[in-house]
Amino acid sequence: MTHTPHELAEEFPEKAERISQLKQSDAHFARLADEYHEINRAVHRAETNVEPMDGLAEVDLRKKRAALKDEIWGILSKA
Repeated sequence: MTHTPHELAEEFPEKAERISQLKQSDAHFARLADEYHEINRAVHRAETNVEPMDGLAEVDLRKKRAALKDEIWGILSKA
């Protein structure tokens, strides 16, 4: 399997330990991280043509991924 870019630990390497802690202790953060992970995988599958999709659908997924990343960063920056 190929390496999936944009994983949270890669996006925020200085916060990797905090991400792990929050995933275990904060249900809301865990849900956001799971949703980010799911969307990120879908984007990667579309980019690599494993599961091709319409260009607009891919753009929509990228926007959702960015919004989740922003929300996750907001939590991490306060933690």
